[in-house]
Formats: sequence, C-alpha cells, structure tokens
Amino acid sequence: MFTAADHQYMARALQLAGRGLYTTDPNPRVGCVLVREGQVVGEGWHERAGEAHAEINALRQAGEQAAGATAYVTLEPCCHHGRTPPCSQALIAAGVMRVVAALQDPNPRVAGSGLAELQAAGVATDTGLLADEAEQLNPGFIMRMRHGRPWVRCKLAMSLDGRTAMENGESRWITGEAARRDVHHLRARSSAIMTGIGTVLADDPSLTVRLEGDGDAAFLQPLRVIIDSHLRIPPTAKLLAQPGETLILTGVADPHKEALLADPGVSVDTLPLNADGRLDLHAVLGYLGGTGINEVHVEAGAILCGALLADRLIDELVIYMAPHLMGDTARGLFALPGLQHMTQRIDLSIQDIRAVGSDLRITAQLAAAQV
Repeated sequence: MFTAADHQYMARALQLAGRGLYTTDPNPRVGCVLVREGQVVGEGWHERAGEAHAEINALRQAGEQAAGATAYVTLEPCCHHGRTPPCSQALIAAGVMRVVAALQDPNPRVAGSGLAELQAAGVATDTGLLADEAEQLNPGFIMRMRHGRPWVRCKLAMSLDGRTAMENGESRWITGEAARRDVHHLRARSSAIMTGIGTVLADDPSLTVRLEGDGDAAFLQPLRVIIDSHLRIPPTAKLLAQPGETLILTGVADPHKEALLADPGVSVDTLPLNADGRLDLHAVLGYLGGTGINEVHVEAGAILCGALLADRLIDELVIYMAPHLMGDTARGLFALPGLQHMTQRIDLSIQDIRAVGSDLRITAQLAAAQV
C-alpha cells in the first residue's frame, strides 16, 4: 500500500513533529511534509499551542507549489475551528491531491471527519503509515482523548540494590550529573510534574525545568501538582515561589490555610478522599485530564508511587540505576504492602535500556499498559 518514498517522507514528518516536543502542550506534536513530483516543496510542524498547525506552516513554505502535492501528516488534519482555522479546508484550497496521515485523530471533534472532508473534496487519503511511531510521540494526548486522563510517567532513581534513599532519608545524589540532566528533558516534555506532600516536606524541591545552556532554549515550565490530602504544605515551600504555576490538590477545604497560600501562580482545589483518608488518585487523574493535561511526570516517594502503581495508574516507569549499593536498611522504590505472594507480583515490559553517563536508564511499562 505504501511505497518506500511514502515511508521516507512520513519519517521526515515525524522528525519535524518532534521539534515541538517541549512547546505544543496541550496540543499534540504534529509534523507535515509536502511533496510534489518527488521533491519536497514545504515542511512544517506545530510549534506552540494557539499558533499555526503543521499543515499551515508547510503550505506557507510551499506557496503555489502545494497544488498537486501529497501531504504527509503525522496526525489527521483538523476540520473544526479552534484557536486556528481547520487544516482540512486549507489543504483543499491549496489544491493538495493526496493526504497521508499516520494516525486518525482520537479527538472526538475530528475522529475521521477531517479525512472524510478531504475525500468529499476529491482528495485521496491514506492512514496508518508509521502509526506506532506517531503514537509514541503523543502518548498523553492520545490517552486523554481515549480515556479522559493523562499518560503517567513515573521517574525513579535507585542504587543497584533497588534503594532510593538511606534509612535517614538522605538521597542526594544517587545518580550522576548526566542522568539528572536527562530527567530535566523528561520534565520539559511533560504537562505537569506531580509529587506528594511527603516529598515536599522532606526535600523542599523546586520541581522546575532547568535546561539553560543545554541546547534547548524553547520549553514551557510544566504545572506543578502537589498531592496534599490534608493541606499540610507550608506557605514557605520553595516550589511555591518558582516560575510557572502550582496546583495543590487536597481533600480538606480550609479557607484560612488557602488564604495563606494565596498567590497568582498558586491554586488549591478540593477532590474526594477515599476510605483511607487519601485523595482518590483516579479522581486526581480524571481532574487533570479535564484541564488539558497530557503527560504527568511523577517524582515522588514510595507511598505515592506505590499507590499509583497499586491502582495501575502508572503507564511508564523510567528508572535510573546507579552503580553502587546502599544496603538493606535503605529505603525502597514502592510501598506495596498488599503483595505477599508471587502470583500478586506486578509484571512489567521493558521497553528500553541504555547508559546515561555512568548510570543505566530503564524504561518499562506495565504489561497491559496501552495508549
């Protein structure tokens, strides 16, 4: 169905889409290549939410040469008026003769309608080329559109014997500088960085992206999300004074404490508590999905990470393993008190293992995790 040239041009479109990795949120990362008579006449990618989509940028570059061209797009062209006009109509008006989309848009507002509109105008369409690669580029957007919640990526750092901190809580630094820099790239691609109140009280983290001088000048500061069931966060917490915004999710309405936290960059919202007196994590992720959060990057302690894992709400684990031993009294990765038998173990599927400086980075998914 697809030729070698089709694969080549779609691969280029995916490469272009990746340029928006840190800046398109909450929109998907999309690339477009226009080809006429075997020559690339236009390229574009979606650079930032509210600005032109990939197809429009490619059409602008191509000009009159777009007439009779084939458009290779990593996601089905939109057909509705949002912050920008519909791309399907722009492609039709430019005289594009064929559109190849890697994926049908999972957004219910599109979901095949863009392709149908193109077909009705006499434009040939094909879908499914390099679809897996396109899904990997937008796991959060696809998860949110299909299931109403973000893709959850949990980052952990551990010793070779699976420990995250010494018995007294000391944990800086388990991994080397290269691994810590790599984590900032994971933070930068995320819509939100989430942690628990225990980590805030113990470590007083900043939870910001710091990539200056690392060749990535364009990025957005993700929303900081604090899971604080009983609103214990002190007004002096470092993260409250950082650039960007902070959302504190609690199960306790406390107007006096909320007044102490009042700041243009800080908001407090109340969600249901479960039977254990903790926030319902399904409700948390549903709430975040409803606000347009695509990817949640979790950096938390064993209790929150364990609770997310027990509820099967972690889609991806990124574990940095350092070449040292911390001993059997040091702290572990997850609090999972309910596991007593081998039949209860949580199976993972290893997706990637690579060296990052002196450490190993292991990427895994729950065995049944799907976008």
